[in-house]
Amino acid sequence: MDPETTMQNDTGLNPDGWRAAHPDLFFLDPEEPEVLERWLGESARLDDGERVVAVERAGEGNMNCTVRARTSLRSLVVKQARPWVEKYPQFAAPRDRALREIEFYRMIASRPDLASRMPRLVHADPENRILVLEDLGKEGDYSDLYGGRPLAAGEATALADWLGRLHQAFQGEGSAHDLCNREMRSLNSGHIFFIPLEEANGLDLEAITPGLAQPARRLKEDRTFVGAVHELAELYLADGPCLLHGDFFPGSFLRTASGPAVIDPEFAFFGRPEWDPAVFVAHLLLAGQTREAMECFLTAYRPPAGFDETLLLRFAGVEVMRRLIGYAQLPLQTDLAGKRSLLRLARELVLEPSRSLLERR
Repeated sequence: MDPETTMQNDTGLNPDGWRAAHPDLFFLDPEEPEVLERWLGESARLDDGERVVAVERAGEGNMNCTVRARTSLRSLVVKQARPWVEKYPQFAAPRDRALREIEFYRMIASRPDLASRMPRLVHADPENRILVLEDLGKEGDYSDLYGGRPLAAGEATALADWLGRLHQAFQGEGSAHDLCNREMRSLNSGHIFFIPLEEANGLDLEAITPGLAQPARRLKEDRTFVGAVHELAELYLADGPCLLHGDFFPGSFLRTASGPAVIDPEFAFFGRPEWDPAVFVAHLLLAGQTREAMECFLTAYRPPAGFDETLLLRFAGVEVMRRLIGYAQLPLQTDLAGKRSLLRLARELVLEPSRSLLERR
């Protein structure tokens, strides 16, 4: 792992400094609706007489600055990638993630069965690393699964069907598209497979859940487990045959009247298909969702040829681990005992993967 890829360097990278150093670039700021209106007008995204009447942040915006711009005629979502992680500015991040996301949306546009569950790309501004997207409404994402809201069978089936179609749609076409996304994979790999298991990673687990540092320390000192996780990082970083969403978890799904919609494909790449469903399964475990919901998803998902379910289970174990003791924390309603149990499950999934382990809570 290259620390310069994941950590802020010594150049004073910060929003104010970046903005001052690049006065020629448009800087998306929710507190400056008139500037956004002018930019939308200049980029010919507004019709004659159309005005921006309200601007607000759209969701958490973990990776990017994302705002909802309500105009006199419609509502748009405007999303900009900066050279840092929006929620954690101390971490550098590649601005070109926006270019990869644009590429993903343009590919999906050729497949109505996939595009129907994603917002329409209204406008792309590669120079400013901005996407303007159709606004699918304010109902929000699926983060309420962590608070106990059950995942309906129809929702699990719809997500599994979409994911299976994605993995089948562009098989073997990686060389024809600019979606290796190596910088984002390097960033993600650090936060998934390495940083959570580093002793001095700057994260105060005791402030998150008192008592959590002790079981985390046991995992960090477990050389067998750490070695296995690092080996799995190599499989994640390797190119593969299928187009992946890359971050297939409840925060990447929106509730709409026609069922779940999929958003935020900035982590997309051509890789091993096991990664996407593994992440989804891990989050069902973390959210304490029912075995029926998990089985519904796994049954409805149609994997491509050569799919390795054992690798899915091992990847799922890593994702459970990193969401409990890494920086990418979730709004879990789980006490220390529950987290200890999940960490034990994570270890078993990585080292002794078995489908029966998914029945444990």
